[in-house]
Amino acid sequence: MKTTKTTCLILASLLFGISSTNVLAQTTDATSAYQKENIKENPTADQDTKVLADYTNALLVSGDLDKAKSFLADNFNGHGPGVNDSATAEQVIATWKENYKTQTNRKVNFVENSWLVTDGIYKGKWAVMWGEYDCTVDGEDVRVPFQTTAHIVDGKIDYSVSYWDNLSIFQSLGYTLTPPKGN
Repeated sequence: MKTTKTTCLILASLLFGISSTNVLAQTTDATSAYQKENIKENPTADQDTKVLADYTNALLVSGDLDKAKSFLADNFNGHGPGVNDSATAEQVIATWKENYKTQTNRKVNFVENSWLVTDGIYKGKWAVMWGEYDCTVDGEDVRVPFQTTAHIVDGKIDYSVSYWDNLSIFQSLGYTLTPPKGN
Protein backbone atom coordinates (compact mmCIF):
# COMPACT_ATOMS: atom_id res chain seq x y z
CA MET A 1 0.00 0.00 0.00
CA LYS A 2 2.78 2.43 0.96
CA THR A 3 4.61 1.69 -2.33
CA THR A 4 1.44 2.44 -4.33
CA LYS A 5 0.95 5.81 -2.61
CA THR A 6 4.60 6.72 -3.13
CA THR A 7 4.45 5.71 -6.79
CA CYS A 8 1.26 7.75 -7.28
CA LEU A 9 2.86 10.81 -5.66
CA ILE A 10 5.96 10.48 -7.82
CA LEU A 11 3.87 10.11 -10.99
CA ALA A 12 1.66 13.05 -10.03
CA SER A 13 4.73 15.21 -9.40
CA LEU A 14 6.26 14.13 -12.69
CA LEU A 15 3.05 14.88 -14.61
CA PHE A 16 2.75 18.28 -12.92
CA GLY A 17 6.36 19.08 -13.81
CA ILE A 18 5.84 18.09 -17.44
CA SER A 19 2.59 20.06 -17.76
CA SER A 20 4.17 23.13 -16.12
CA THR A 21 7.08 22.95 -18.54
CA ASN A 22 4.67 22.83 -21.49
CA VAL A 23 2.78 25.90 -20.26
CA LEU A 24 6.06 27.75 -19.69
CA ALA A 25 7.30 26.80 -23.15
CA GLN A 26 4.07 28.01 -24.76
CA THR A 27 4.21 31.29 -22.85
CA THR A 28 7.86 31.78 -23.75
CA ASP A 29 7.14 31.08 -27.43
CA ALA A 30 4.25 33.58 -27.47
CA THR A 31 6.37 36.17 -25.67
CA SER A 32 9.30 35.58 -28.03
CA ALA A 33 7.04 35.98 -31.09
CA TYR A 34 5.69 39.28 -29.74
CA GLN A 35 9.19 40.50 -28.96
CA LYS A 36 10.55 39.53 -32.37
CA GLU A 37 7.68 41.27 -34.09
CA ASN A 38 7.18 44.38 -31.93
CA ILE A 39 10.42 45.26 -30.13
CA LYS A 40 13.01 46.82 -32.40
CA GLU A 41 16.22 48.77 -32.27
CA ASN A 42 15.46 52.40 -31.50
CA PRO A 43 16.65 54.59 -34.40
CA THR A 44 17.10 57.54 -31.99
CA ALA A 45 18.60 55.54 -29.13
CA ASP A 46 21.56 57.88 -28.60
CA GLN A 47 19.34 60.97 -28.33
CA ASP A 48 16.76 59.24 -26.12
CA THR A 49 19.27 57.80 -23.65
CA LYS A 50 20.96 61.24 -23.55
CA VAL A 51 17.63 62.83 -22.56
CA LEU A 52 17.29 60.42 -19.65
CA ALA A 53 20.96 60.74 -18.66
CA ASP A 54 20.93 64.55 -18.81
CA TYR A 55 17.68 64.68 -16.81
CA THR A 56 19.10 62.34 -14.17
CA ASN A 57 22.36 64.26 -13.84
CA ALA A 58 20.54 67.60 -13.61
CA LEU A 59 18.11 66.30 -11.01
CA LEU A 60 20.29 64.06 -8.85
CA VAL A 61 23.75 65.62 -9.08
CA SER A 62 23.92 69.23 -10.22
CA GLY A 63 20.67 70.31 -8.60
CA ASP A 64 19.69 72.30 -11.69
CA LEU A 65 15.92 72.01 -11.29
CA ASP A 66 15.11 74.24 -14.26
CA LYS A 67 17.27 72.11 -16.53
CA ALA A 68 15.83 68.89 -15.09
CA LYS A 69 12.28 70.14 -15.68
CA SER A 70 13.14 71.06 -19.27
CA PHE A 71 13.49 67.34 -20.05
CA LEU A 72 9.94 66.59 -18.87
CA ALA A 73 6.86 66.86 -21.08
CA ASP A 74 3.98 69.06 -19.91
CA ASN A 75 1.92 65.91 -19.29
CA PHE A 76 4.74 64.08 -17.44
CA ASN A 77 3.64 61.32 -15.09
CA GLY A 78 6.29 59.63 -12.95
CA HIS A 79 5.80 56.48 -10.90
CA GLY A 80 7.70 54.68 -8.19
CA PRO A 81 9.08 53.24 -6.15
CA GLY A 82 5.73 51.85 -4.96
CA VAL A 83 2.84 50.77 -7.14
CA ASN A 84 0.65 53.67 -6.02
CA ASP A 85 3.36 56.35 -6.04
CA SER A 86 2.98 58.91 -8.81
CA ALA A 87 4.03 62.50 -9.38
CA THR A 88 3.73 65.33 -11.86
CA ALA A 89 6.78 67.29 -13.00
CA GLU A 90 6.06 69.98 -10.40
CA GLN A 91 5.84 67.38 -7.61
CA VAL A 92 9.13 65.75 -8.64
CA ILE A 93 10.89 69.12 -8.70
CA ALA A 94 9.43 70.10 -5.30
CA THR A 95 10.53 66.79 -3.77
CA TRP A 96 14.10 67.20 -4.98
CA LYS A 97 14.19 70.82 -3.83
CA GLU A 98 13.55 69.43 -0.32
CA ASN A 99 16.06 66.58 -0.80
CA TYR A 100 18.84 69.09 -1.55
CA LYS A 101 18.42 70.53 1.97
CA THR A 102 19.63 67.29 3.57
CA GLN A 103 21.74 65.59 0.89
CA THR A 104 25.37 66.46 0.08
CA ASN A 105 28.13 64.83 -1.96
CA ARG A 106 25.60 63.71 -4.57
CA LYS A 107 26.83 61.52 -7.41
CA VAL A 108 25.31 58.97 -9.75
CA ASN A 109 26.70 56.14 -11.86
CA PHE A 110 24.58 54.30 -14.40
CA VAL A 111 24.36 52.49 -17.70
CA GLU A 112 21.56 52.99 -20.15
CA ASN A 113 19.86 51.29 -23.06
CA SER A 114 16.97 51.95 -25.41
CA TRP A 115 14.43 50.16 -27.60
CA LEU A 116 11.38 50.84 -29.75
CA VAL A 117 8.02 49.12 -29.21
CA THR A 118 6.04 49.19 -32.46
CA ASP A 119 2.60 48.07 -31.25
CA GLY A 120 0.43 47.70 -28.16
CA ILE A 121 -0.02 49.70 -24.98
CA TYR A 122 3.74 50.25 -24.61
CA LYS A 123 4.19 51.57 -28.15
CA GLY A 124 6.94 54.16 -28.48
CA LYS A 125 10.58 54.88 -27.74
CA TRP A 126 11.91 53.83 -24.37
CA ALA A 127 15.13 54.56 -22.51
CA VAL A 128 16.20 52.64 -19.43
CA MET A 129 18.98 53.14 -16.92
CA TRP A 130 20.16 51.28 -13.88
CA GLY A 131 22.80 52.33 -11.48
CA GLU A 132 23.57 53.76 -8.06
CA TYR A 133 22.88 57.13 -6.50
CA ASP A 134 25.25 58.07 -3.67
CA CYS A 135 24.92 60.95 -1.23
CA THR A 136 25.60 61.91 2.36
CA VAL A 137 22.69 62.53 4.75
CA ASP A 138 23.40 63.72 8.30
CA GLY A 139 27.00 62.51 8.03
CA GLU A 140 25.97 59.04 6.83
CA ASP A 141 26.90 57.79 3.38
CA VAL A 142 23.91 56.39 1.54
CA ARG A 143 23.97 54.25 -1.60
CA VAL A 144 20.73 53.74 -3.48
CA PRO A 145 20.63 51.20 -6.32
CA PHE A 146 17.91 52.24 -8.76
CA GLN A 147 16.33 51.47 -12.10
CA THR A 148 14.38 53.94 -14.26
CA THR A 149 12.45 53.29 -17.44
CA ALA A 150 11.23 56.31 -19.40
CA HIS A 151 8.98 56.83 -22.42
CA ILE A 152 10.48 59.49 -24.68
CA VAL A 153 8.33 61.62 -27.02
CA ASP A 154 9.85 64.43 -29.09
CA GLY A 155 12.93 64.60 -26.89
CA LYS A 156 10.97 64.78 -23.62
CA ILE A 157 10.10 62.26 -20.92
CA ASP A 158 6.33 61.93 -20.65
CA TYR A 159 6.18 58.81 -18.46
CA SER A 160 8.66 57.10 -16.18
CA VAL A 161 8.83 54.33 -13.63
CA SER A 162 11.65 54.24 -11.09
CA TYR A 163 12.41 51.56 -8.54
CA TRP A 164 14.62 51.76 -5.48
CA ASP A 165 14.62 50.22 -2.02
CA ASN A 166 13.43 52.70 0.62
CA LEU A 167 14.08 50.28 3.49
CA SER A 168 17.79 50.03 2.66
CA ILE A 169 18.02 53.84 2.68
CA PHE A 170 16.45 54.10 6.13
CA GLN A 171 18.58 51.24 7.48
CA SER A 172 21.76 52.93 6.24
CA LEU A 173 20.65 56.00 8.23
CA GLY A 174 20.28 53.89 11.39
CA TYR A 175 16.54 53.26 11.39
CA THR A 176 15.27 49.82 12.37
CA LEU A 177 12.15 47.96 11.40
CA THR A 178 9.96 46.94 14.32
CA PRO A 179 7.35 44.25 13.75
CA PRO A 180 3.81 44.93 14.98
CA LYS A 181 2.97 43.81 18.50
CA GLY A 182 1.83 40.22 18.79
CA ASN A 183 4.23 38.88 16.14
